[in-house]
Amino acid sequence: MLNIILMGPPGAGKGTQATRIIDAFHIPHISTGDIFRENISKGTELGKKAKAIIEAGGLVPDDLTIGLVKDRLSQDDCKEGYLLDGFPRTLAQAEALKAMGPEIGRPVTLVIDITVPDEVLKERIGGRRVCPKCGASYNIHSMKPVQEGICDRCGAELIQRKDDNPESFMVRLQNYYEQTAPLVAFYEKEGIYHHFDGMVGLEKVTEQVAELLKANR
Repeated sequence: MLNIILMGPPGAGKGTQATRIIDAFHIPHISTGDIFRENISKGTELGKKAKAIIEAGGLVPDDLTIGLVKDRLSQDDCKEGYLLDGFPRTLAQAEALKAMGPEIGRPVTLVIDITVPDEVLKERIGGRRVCPKCGASYNIHSMKPVQEGICDRCGAELIQRKDDNPESFMVRLQNYYEQTAPLVAFYEKEGIYHHFDGMVGLEKVTEQVAELLKANR
């Protein structure tokens, strides 16, 4: 069963690898960031609470995020696997996910962590463009869409996220190292952690990840 967590700092290439994983293995991509942004655009109560926090580069409180993830993982399309992107981000969230997994029949089976040096992340983030419809990621410097400003996968107009600016990025990176990086030790103890060097190139990372997933499905 491919019940996957995708980890890595902002700008490491998680969005690109997530798209390739779900296309190749046909499992739902569950991005807490995308879910929050959808709620923000619809003006829901959750969206109102999350908007100021996300746009400042902060983390939404655990209780909101954990409840949202449990509800999403319980849905029928996750029976045959899922890809979690953006959760867990703290040890408290990881413990909650570990507890809820057996309860809802969706225990995590693999953790994929993609790492890239900070100086490269800073260069990448300003050029990132994302598809608000399907979640695909591009970069105006290194990974351009076929048609400028248009998603190759679904044809939607690409956007630059409001938190892809130098100030918010530094907050997000600091949050990552302080709160999310300790999850490495947690999942190493669980025996399901797998590290990938994002500097070997997108295609090589895709190839390495695919080999791991094929061996574990």
